[in-house]
Amino acid sequence: MERVSLKPALPVDAVLPEILSSLRQTPNLVIEAPPGAGKTTRVPPAILGLVRGEVIVLEPRRIAARMSARRVAWELGEEVGGTVGYQVRFEEKTGPATRLRFVTEGILTRGLISDPTLKGVDAVILDEFHERHLDSDLALALLKRLQQTRPTLRIIVMSATLDAAPIARFLNDCPVVRSEGRMFPLTVRYTPYSSEPLPIRMRKAVEVLMKQQHSGSILAFLPGIAEIRQSMRECEAVARQSGLIMLPLHGDLSPAEQDRAVLPSPERRLILATNVAESSVTVEGVTAVIDSGLARHATYSPWTGLPTLHVGRISKASATQRAGRAGRTGPGEVMRLYPEEDYLLRPEHDTPEILRSDLSQLLLTLRAMKITHLTDLDWIDLPPAEAIQSAESLLDQIGATGDMAQRMTRYPLTPRLSRIVIEALDRGVGEDGCRVAAMLSLGERSEKNDLLEAMDQPQSPRERQHTEQLLRMARPTGKAHHDDNALLLSVLAGFPDRVGRRRLGSQVLLSTGISAEVAGGVPAYEFLIAIDAEDRKENASPLVRMTARIEPEWLLDLFPGGVKESSTVVWNRGSERVEQVNALLYGKLVLEESRGPAPDADAADLLAQKALEAGIEKFVDREMLDSHLARLSFAGFDTPDLHETLRDLCLGLRSFAELKEASKDFFYLMEQQYDSRLLNEVAPLSVSLKSGRPAKIHYEQGRPPWISSRLQDFFGMKETPRIGQDRSPLVVHLLAPNHRAVQTTTDLAGFWERLYPQVRKELMRRYPRHAWPERP
Repeated sequence: MERVSLKPALPVDAVLPEILSSLRQTPNLVIEAPPGAGKTTRVPPAILGLVRGEVIVLEPRRIAARMSARRVAWELGEEVGGTVGYQVRFEEKTGPATRLRFVTEGILTRGLISDPTLKGVDAVILDEFHERHLDSDLALALLKRLQQTRPTLRIIVMSATLDAAPIARFLNDCPVVRSEGRMFPLTVRYTPYSSEPLPIRMRKAVEVLMKQQHSGSILAFLPGIAEIRQSMRECEAVARQSGLIMLPLHGDLSPAEQDRAVLPSPERRLILATNVAESSVTVEGVTAVIDSGLARHATYSPWTGLPTLHVGRISKASATQRAGRAGRTGPGEVMRLYPEEDYLLRPEHDTPEILRSDLSQLLLTLRAMKITHLTDLDWIDLPPAEAIQSAESLLDQIGATGDMAQRMTRYPLTPRLSRIVIEALDRGVGEDGCRVAAMLSLGERSEKNDLLEAMDQPQSPRERQHTEQLLRMARPTGKAHHDDNALLLSVLAGFPDRVGRRRLGSQVLLSTGISAEVAGGVPAYEFLIAIDAEDRKENASPLVRMTARIEPEWLLDLFPGGVKESSTVVWNRGSERVEQVNALLYGKLVLEESRGPAPDADAADLLAQKALEAGIEKFVDREMLDSHLARLSFAGFDTPDLHETLRDLCLGLRSFAELKEASKDFFYLMEQQYDSRLLNEVAPLSVSLKSGRPAKIHYEQGRPPWISSRLQDFFGMKETPRIGQDRSPLVVHLLAPNHRAVQTTTDLAGFWERLYPQVRKELMRRYPRHAWPERP
């Protein structure tokens, strides 16, 4: 045990007695310790001596679980797999003597499914809880529930930057122990705003450090893998000139590739990392940090049903974590590629994943544990109702209920991919199903956007390793064989909400009603599954990177309840006619449709509506209609319902052409809405003049009724004709022989007496051949 005495003293060592004393009195504890305090490597083995059973440490990332286990094993003078081991997805190093296990967060929740009591486990430590991953929130909720039946189970939450008080309250007002950090002096510098691309700003920052004769390694934080690759190309020359070995560090690398970046090395390195290097892991030799201030955040859009990725600013807490990487082993320097004003405006902490992520994995775990309602658990933050509903809907669609939910949780995969593996096993293509799940779980981009074509490409070592590990779990029976249709049916079982139909060009319409664009060429098939799809703010529509062929009849086989028949009466604008569209729908996607005549009543409704929209004057003489309506108004009748009249006219008709032919019956149908005999009495169409000629009565809105005729036709008439219930005089237009009005009046008697003598003189002069008696 000589190596134990060689382990360096760390700040957290000073509070270990207080931690152990607290845990002897009460089972829950929150430990708040800044970066560099040593909480990850010193607290777990100390607790190991306090309990008889196992201690499990939850780490947010695989690299942290592996490195922490190695470090603790070294300090105990052992190899990993002895007293200390680790277990991450598809990788485990434990042995019969292992009592301290570092695991990624999802491992614990799957363990709780197979053994809800966590038999043999006496303490669970949630490390770096400030990151608030979905699995850590779920683990804490499940552990608190378990503690009701196992009150001696110890729950320890450790955090570097999170406010400890809310967590302590959640854990029944448990104690909080705080440790001082061992942080060497840090020089933090900010840079002015620049519109230059991030890789160029990263290269300039490296050049600044090199000009200052910086002697240690540099850890640079970038938002994603693409930015890491771009920056490596941009920094290649300055790294070579400065003798720096450039290395990437992100979650998609193999363990060996990650180890090369983080383990001690005599070489000076420029390590370009995502936020996997933010916490838990001390990257040996790093004395400078370049912080882009950005991270790629994965969220979920219940509206589109698609994952969303966007590059956003990190919180102050994350910036503190990143800066702390430079001060672990000596004085360090931090260059933030953004102004100090920008930092001051940032939020204190990132939004917890449970408030912004897809909840299908979480809810699948609860279903497998027979926890029917999410509210049956106590949560630090209850997830949004919309996200819960969306996840429940997906799980129901893929059949993740009862025994199927239990089967799906056996695999360290998302619910969709687990469902694919199970369906492939049931259809006899388990080997290909495991390969598809491995390929999709790694998220490696293929040059091919078709699933079967991508499978024809050589497997990467990681993909092959994942496939083999899944095959060991799945254990397909029978001889392996290939059946494209069986495999594609299996994929459809995991993506029932991603069915699409090809439209113009690279556009596809998804069954959710959303349009998306296929990257890398137009699919050769009409119906497809949008497998690898995401909704990014910078794109006008969701982007689909991988598709798979399906046949419409497969939807009837797999999801008969999801296929509906519909009959819709629609307007064919081109032919100007009403039609009935009979369609077979999957969600909002039309699988098949036919057109035919619509039922009379529905056709009449729509044809009348479209006729009114087009303008009733296209079918009915507008002047006649206006006159008729004015006549009714004068008579005191209610205005008839034009739409109802038009609808009655449209019964049995289907098109504008037919309506124009039938429009002569419009006024007849209108007359059926009132007493036409009474109308003719109150508002006649004409009056007879003394000469025997009928004079048409003109009705106009806003004007009194009027008639017009030659002045001679009124000879012998002393009184003005009157109509209406109140016997209103008509407005009389007296016309000269040229049919132009010489006078307008409502008082014929007054006209003959006062005005006619003068009018007569003028008319005699202009029309001497006509008789103009003095007393007509």
